Amino acid sequence: MKRVLLASSAIIAATGAYAGGIDRSGQGLGALFEKGRYVELSYGFVSPTVDGRDVAAQPTGDVAGSYSQMSLSYKADINEKLSYAINLDQPFGADVQYGLTSPVLGGTSAQAHSYAVTGILRYKFSDAFSVHGGLRMQRSGGDIRLQGLAYGPLTNYNVNLADDWAPGYVVGIAFEKPEIALRVALTYNSKITHDFDTTERIGTTQVNPVTETDVDLPQSVNLDFQTGVAKDTLVFGQIRWADWSAFRIDPAWFTPRAGGGLVSLEDTITYTLGVGRRFNENWAGSFSVTYEPKGSDPLVSPLAPTDGRYGATIGVVYTKDNMKVTGGINYTWLGDAQPETGTPDTARANMTDNTLIGVGVKVGWSF
Repeated sequence: MKRVLLASSAIIAATGAYAGGIDRSGQGLGALFEKGRYVELSYGFVSPTVDGRDVAAQPTGDVAGSYSQMSLSYKADINEKLSYAINLDQPFGADVQYGLTSPVLGGTSAQAHSYAVTGILRYKFSDAFSVHGGLRMQRSGGDIRLQGLAYGPLTNYNVNLADDWAPGYVVGIAFEKPEIALRVALTYNSKITHDFDTTERIGTTQVNPVTETDVDLPQSVNLDFQTGVAKDTLVFGQIRWADWSAFRIDPAWFTPRAGGGLVSLEDTITYTLGVGRRFNENWAGSFSVTYEPKGSDPLVSPLAPTDGRYGATIGVVYTKDNMKVTGGINYTWLGDAQPETGTPDTARANMTDNTLIGVGVKVGWSF
């Protein structure tokens, strides 16, 4: 029954879109629990629609760009108790661009990217209990531009955060009862602190020497669970907490002049619950729902202009010999939000009735 779960997990890149502003992959470790030697390649494509009107009643344009997600995992056993996995993914990212139709925010943009390599060991004390842990190396960088009447004298400010590698770690514990397909896994992902070489400009004029900006990409906790509830039927889910309130970008020249940093977010908790069903030896399917509550403050950063979400995912798995092909589609409703630029804390636009569609495919081989 375990393979039923994979119909949903195959498109975690799609269902993770816009969680906490720039959380994309969910940092899953599903391959670690496969049997024997296993390799999988995943691809997801997300197409969001995020628009609204500014306080001048002008359209913002569709501010969110489409993007692709890829990941690669390899897992193997060292002996009967010890195994390892290597994961490559793109955990965080942003692609925001306000249209020039908005005099208030038009031209404001943010592009951010990250790539992570994680090596994990898993030790089984018994068939029931195991622990896992490892190291993560992450490369991140980005560019931000502020433009429009909302930014006053700081309009046309832009900052480049040069790519930086930084380390983190992963630790966790799992309980399993194979005869009923039960597994509960708790995983902690440490924060990763990047020291970005930072170039700040107004227009094309550099305003100070290159400085360093420390940015914490957040610590998080994933609680994953699954259990069989009837013959060929599985219930599964996840609860993910991410410490986005610790994520701040405070460039040296900009922050004292603006009275605050570039980005301010709230912590997020994302809930997923689903059911999977095996139809025969080759085909299985699943349906799941995801919910992320809105934050306590309706005012958000223009660089992350949604608040909360709920969505549904349909997935299917085809298994033949040692190969599994998983595909699915996700539709998500994104919560309304009001971007603000700080000092004073007043809404500069109203983003409403926004959605995204994500599709994904994963191919896994056991050998």
